Amino acid sequence: MRTILVVEDSLTEAELITRYLQQAGLSVISVSSGEEAQTRVLQQRPDLILLDVILPGQSGFELCRELKTDPGTSQIPVVLCSTKNTEVDKMWGNMLGADAYLAKPVDQQALVQTIQQLIAR
Repeated sequence: MRTILVVEDSLTEAELITRYLQQAGLSVISVSSGEEAQTRVLQQRPDLILLDVILPGQSGFELCRELKTDPGTSQIPVVLCSTKNTEVDKMWGNMLGADAYLAKPVDQQALVQTIQQLIAR
């Protein structure tokens, strides 16, 4: 079973996304900060990371850049997911190495389709 690390500080959003992913047959690990995410990535090596942009402490943009520049984690697909949905935000995410960018509120079909395409690579 494929494992998705969900990094989301909103409990409501995390529960909704977790339910969508579990319904698609995926295993989910959920954390609420970039610092927690870094620890979990090293411990459990997820197949994909779904990353909120606005997090306490370290932003999702910063964490994405760190993950994509580290040879040990650079191959893990990262999907940024945020209410920040301008073309500039999407471009910034792309420049930092994100594999996809989804707007909130998350559409279940778009979320599952994006993740399945990225983990099938």
